[in-house]
Amino acid sequence: MTSMIKTGVLMAVLTAVFLVAGQAMGGRSGMTFALVMALGMNFFAYWFSDKLALSMSRAREVSENEAPDLHQMVHFLASRADLPKPRVYIIDDHTPNAFATGRNPNHAAVAVTTGLMQLLGRDELEGVLAHELAHIKNRDILISSIAAVMAGAISYLASMAQWAMLFGGMRRDDEEGGGNMLAGLAMMIIAPLAATIIQLAISRSREFQADATGASICGRPHALANALAKLEQGNRRQPMAVNPATAQMYIVNPLSGGQIAGLFATHPPIRERIDRLLSLG
Repeated sequence: MTSMIKTGVLMAVLTAVFLVAGQAMGGRSGMTFALVMALGMNFFAYWFSDKLALSMSRAREVSENEAPDLHQMVHFLASRADLPKPRVYIIDDHTPNAFATGRNPNHAAVAVTTGLMQLLGRDELEGVLAHELAHIKNRDILISSIAAVMAGAISYLASMAQWAMLFGGMRRDDEEGGGNMLAGLAMMIIAPLAATIIQLAISRSREFQADATGASICGRPHALANALAKLEQGNRRQPMAVNPATAQMYIVNPLSGGQIAGLFATHPPIRERIDRLLSLG
């Protein structure tokens, strides 16, 4: 399935969840409101999600003069991956982590924390950068961004419904297209859960693929495996203060300090990722 088809299917599924939730919570008027909001969110997610992600992460773009070694590595790996060189950003944070964002390879950016550059050796840092370039090459950074924006919007819609119920905004029947209170109550629980499950399924599967592609780009699966082990330890010791909606964009879970775990973890287990990488070597 091509990236464009995947993106289209994701947008359609999340929009459908959005519309069903709107109809259940507010009848025809609720569904109309949800449709307008969904269209706006899809437009925003496509064109501006990268700027929002970088801004929320407090990332700053750096020039070649400011970070010559980092730019050199990104340029070398982008050439190996047959990609345009992405913009380079640094996040002033002691916790080691990184992410990529952008709607396509021609409008992409890679962001790394200062802690990442201090912790890893050159081969390991190249492995992490190769992983992020793999996300760009596989064109799944747009899918991830749309999932985050739409899932957040569905949760917002459910929150609005909760306030509407408190102030009598939901009818007890379907007269004149009004939403059913029981259906609305169910959707307040189910809709955010469904959006989260979709988002997490995408996040987990794409990390395995990016690991394999990144190992191929840098040519050293063991270096990326070693980096993942160090990053997991670093994020467990000192989780990053990031918005949970952006957590799935990072190479390892920045909220590893117990805030998200088990079924609702945004990333597959590090041990499994390392084992798969070592099998490639």
